[in-house]
Amino acid sequence: MKLGLEIFSLEGKTALVTGATGYLGSSMAVALAEAGAKVLINSRSYESCETLVTKICSKGLLAEPAVFDIRSNSQIQSYISEFGNQPLHILINNAYAGGSGTIEMSEEGSYSESYNASVIAAHRLLKEFLPNLRNAVEECNDASVINIGSMYGMVSPDSKIYDTENSVNPPFYGAAKAALIHWTKYAACEFGKERIRVNAISPGPFPSEQVQKSNPAFIQKLTDKVPMGRIGCSQEIKGPILFLASSSSSFVNGANIVVDGGWTCW
Repeated sequence: MKLGLEIFSLEGKTALVTGATGYLGSSMAVALAEAGAKVLINSRSYESCETLVTKICSKGLLAEPAVFDIRSNSQIQSYISEFGNQPLHILINNAYAGGSGTIEMSEEGSYSESYNASVIAAHRLLKEFLPNLRNAVEECNDASVINIGSMYGMVSPDSKIYDTENSVNPPFYGAAKAALIHWTKYAACEFGKERIRVNAISPGPFPSEQVQKSNPAFIQKLTDKVPMGRIGCSQEIKGPILFLASSSSSFVNGANIVVDGGWTCW
């Protein structure tokens, strides 16, 4: 039996992407819109949301701003009160906020802030949007939650590739992402029976275009760590996102898809 491209279609579906205006988030949002979804663009900044919404809509695709802080219960609830009982077919927990530095340099509060922006935010959003996800299941027999982890939720950063201790990927980032990957599995077990699938994607080295231009020496160090011999391009997150968001992954639940060019294989 041949399976057509319709199994990747998101026509008639609604997707919320948190942190949608960033380097990887914007590629995720565009991928969903290109597959036919109406994409709710989340950021704390109305201007950033509007910029991406305009870009997507200029292509004849569907997008709307969803301006709220994922760390604020009141802002989330205010948004949901306007969103109402509409089905939410796809929820992508991508937003993150945090600094850098080693254990010795890190403050205790950085751990709680990082955890709040990742694990607690994912918990908060799934719980608040649960009626909408259930409505999506009633409508389409499937809903998908995708949590964005990291290769650093699986392995420790190599401090030798960073120029200074101030610039090292911090311990609280990896700890929070590791927790998010585990929470993904827990949620998959709890909600899988309701046909709400929960999966994770763990990106590897996807430095922003700004970093690529400003620090070529660092990019070379990253490249040397990847078995494929190059860094990732933001467009390369589109395929995994579309796979997990669509019915093509209808029996995939509790997985963590690693998109790192083989970094964690060494």
